[in-house]
Amino acid sequence: MIWLGLLAAALAALAVYDLVQRKHALLRNFPVVGHLRYLFEALGPPLRQYVVADNDEERPFNRDQRRWIYASSKRENNLFGFGTDSDIEADAHPLLKHAAIPYHAPDGAPHDDVPCARVVGPGRRHPYRPGSIVNLSAMSFGSLGEHAVRALNEGARLAGCWHNTGEGGISPYHKGGADLVYQIGTGKFGCRDAEGRFSAEKLRETLAAAPGVRMIELKLSQGAKPGHGGVLPGRKVTPEVAAIRGVAVGQTVISPPGHPEVRDADSLIDFVERLADVSGLPVGIKTAVGQVDFFRDLARAMARRGAGPDFITVDGGEGGTGAAPLAFSDHVSLPFRAGFPRIYAAFREVDLERRVVWIGSGKLGFPARAIVAFAMGCDLVNVAREGLLSIGCIQAQQCHTDHCPTGIATQSRWLQRGLDPTLKSVRFDNYVRTLRAEILELTHAMGHAHPSEIRTEDVEIALRPHETASLADVIGYAVRRDLVN
Repeated sequence: MIWLGLLAAALAALAVYDLVQRKHALLRNFPVVGHLRYLFEALGPPLRQYVVADNDEERPFNRDQRRWIYASSKRENNLFGFGTDSDIEADAHPLLKHAAIPYHAPDGAPHDDVPCARVVGPGRRHPYRPGSIVNLSAMSFGSLGEHAVRALNEGARLAGCWHNTGEGGISPYHKGGADLVYQIGTGKFGCRDAEGRFSAEKLRETLAAAPGVRMIELKLSQGAKPGHGGVLPGRKVTPEVAAIRGVAVGQTVISPPGHPEVRDADSLIDFVERLADVSGLPVGIKTAVGQVDFFRDLARAMARRGAGPDFITVDGGEGGTGAAPLAFSDHVSLPFRAGFPRIYAAFREVDLERRVVWIGSGKLGFPARAIVAFAMGCDLVNVAREGLLSIGCIQAQQCHTDHCPTGIATQSRWLQRGLDPTLKSVRFDNYVRTLRAEILELTHAMGHAHPSEIRTEDVEIALRPHETASLADVIGYAVRRDLVN
């Protein structure tokens, strides 16, 4: 009976507090029971995610998508029975056209090792041919914790794919053996001087300490918050994160919206060429898509000068692992399927679309979505949040709070202890290999040997019930696969 007395005393104390506090009108008017509202508010998202919503309703990733990733990463049964529960006649639903006689791979041909068909930066001192058509997109140490970065890097090494560092610089946990793409964001972390300006000497030092870097990606913008600049909440800026980035401990890091070196197309080319001269590596850009005039200017300038980015990563507005204002997440940047064709077409107008290697990003970590990206002209696809799901993310959407319950997007040592990098690296490897294998299976069903051979006319898009259109008609061009570097 003692505990009942203690409970009653606690509730009485809570009631008194609620009545005298002035911060919450609900609690002042309805002491004790008013707290149920906050409880239901907290429980709402997980209840909707696991109990209320249909398999195809949830966002950013629905239950079917998450189930496929979880099962694939564990090498469990990832098949679905009794037919599709998707509305295949719904507007914008992609339909892949299989061949009457599928492609038959030679006996003994690898089924989950699929290298890129093209070389990136063939004219640079150190050109690079990616060993995988699927690679790990940019996610920074700081945003992610040590255990997550270690798991992803080791998993990328096992899968033979690259690991993009994100704009937060190269941490010790990026050096587990995977090929690296060093991303330079507007904060210039890893290649900045004391005032935050670009330093060629710092870049040389960073690359000398990280021999695994194979390419450099200059980030103009990303799908989560294009035109805003990166945000790392102060609670995540530990002494280690601060030392790697060259910033103050505990202070929120807000990167500038743009690069001061980039004022127009020609200055972008100048900066890209400077980075390539210093490093000898292929250099590309990452961008979300909004206004397209700049990219038309860039294509014309590259054609005129015979210089510029070796690859272009196009991110869709549906992408986004980083913290962002709601308005930017919901309304800024075109989705991938609308944005990618606009940039690609701008380069096609000057017969330059096959001089650069094209990388797609933005919820492309599923076989059919990746196939559509290849049909549009992509040579590679990047995965980000899908990779996080494979190592245990439950879509709690607490990435920006430092309270990620699975220990992925947090600097809390206590929360990170739940994430075993050795086990989770295998999960990421399994996911990437399964994704590549299913992309290849679809490619063979469509009559081709490699995803680089997929044609735009191999895909149709549902417009309304009983009516479809060729992807080529929807995006306004057909990919010319005969043009290679």
